[in-house]
Amino acid sequence: MALGASHRLQDGVLAVETMTRFALAVLALASGVYTYLGVRSLLDGSPTAVFFAAIIYSASVSVAIYAFWSYMARFYPHVTGTAARSAMIGVMALGCAMIIAMSSWLNAAALAGSAALEQHLAETVQDYTADLDRAHQNALAAQSLLPDIQRTSERFSRLAEDERQNGALTGTTGAGSVVQLLTQMSAQLSELETGIIASRERVTTLFDQGRAHLATMRTLVSAPGAVAPRSDDFSAEVVALSGVITALEQTSIAPSVKRAAEDLSLGFIAPVADGRAGDLAERQDQVMQTIRASVSAQSEVLSRAADDILAREPVPERRFVPLSSAEAVLRYAADFIPAWAGAISIDLLPAVLVFILAVVHGAIRRQEERMPFAQRITAAELLEAMEVQRALSRQGMDVKEGMDVEQALQQAENEDEPARTESNITSLDTAAKAPRKGPPA
Repeated sequence: MALGASHRLQDGVLAVETMTRFALAVLALASGVYTYLGVRSLLDGSPTAVFFAAIIYSASVSVAIYAFWSYMARFYPHVTGTAARSAMIGVMALGCAMIIAMSSWLNAAALAGSAALEQHLAETVQDYTADLDRAHQNALAAQSLLPDIQRTSERFSRLAEDERQNGALTGTTGAGSVVQLLTQMSAQLSELETGIIASRERVTTLFDQGRAHLATMRTLVSAPGAVAPRSDDFSAEVVALSGVITALEQTSIAPSVKRAAEDLSLGFIAPVADGRAGDLAERQDQVMQTIRASVSAQSEVLSRAADDILAREPVPERRFVPLSSAEAVLRYAADFIPAWAGAISIDLLPAVLVFILAVVHGAIRRQEERMPFAQRITAAELLEAMEVQRALSRQGMDVKEGMDVEQALQQAENEDEPARTESNITSLDTAAKAPRKGPPA
């Protein structure tokens, strides 16, 4: 029967009332504990001040959560009007947002704060690794010019030797002006080659130092133990690595290559032809003009290559900013969705209990509305109705079918009013009766 089902639901609501209160208390206490752990990581000062401040804040959060959900569990299931229920839902949404703002993110910081800080350190290592590789590539970019410089230097040196031994350029053997000029150009290119090789050794040394710092930083990220001391050591390694990256940026030989390339052309000083015969001096002048054109072309090629290297975007300056656990959880929230879900669930799980109670009370009301009045009335209400009927019968009235008891009582009072004014007989005071009792909510 519907009446039996309604009574069973009412009995169930009464049976779980204590459990509901206990669940709200436990969830509020759990949220307070994790809130305490999250707040403690944010506060600075003496340990005693931090402890009491965190305790007071977490206790306030626990009380607020328990009170809020107790109010919602007590009132929301019994609100039936559409406007009133919408207002209650709006209040519940506002309260949930405030709970998330004051508690849930701190709970997430307590649950995943250390992991979020390690995530921050790990991403910082990746960023500095990319910076070191980029600075290394920029510093080594000038090394790509080394084969061209070596080939040109060897070519000038070989031509000088051929001219000295065989007279390959002027047709006359010996160490004349052409040999002197070719040797001069070969020597300048050899000096540039030596500078590039020395730069490569310096770059290699700095790159090895940077990799050593990165290895230490990776070890600190994955090392066991508290994350705060590791973060301090990590910061020291970051400072050292930043210095290495800056040194690599300043070690690039590209500016020196550009200056040397310009000196090859602009600083070209051809010696005076020293041939005693007129035709030999003329041939020497022609060869030196050819050498000048070749040097100018080579200078232009090296200068353009150096400009391309210098046009590369430098490594931007990067700063490592230490974060607290709460800040790290907010920044890397997408990586810790399970922790956020658990933290929010602790605070908002009572909403599920509130909606369960609302559904049950709604079912009870619908079942009682479908039952006839005779099945809805209780024994106490039946006895009260019979007493009212007897009182009305004594006054000479019959309760019409469908007439409400309160209407009948009002009618009896209206008809009995003249009689009371004409006699001293006291009429039945029905207004003093207790209000009609309904089934327990």
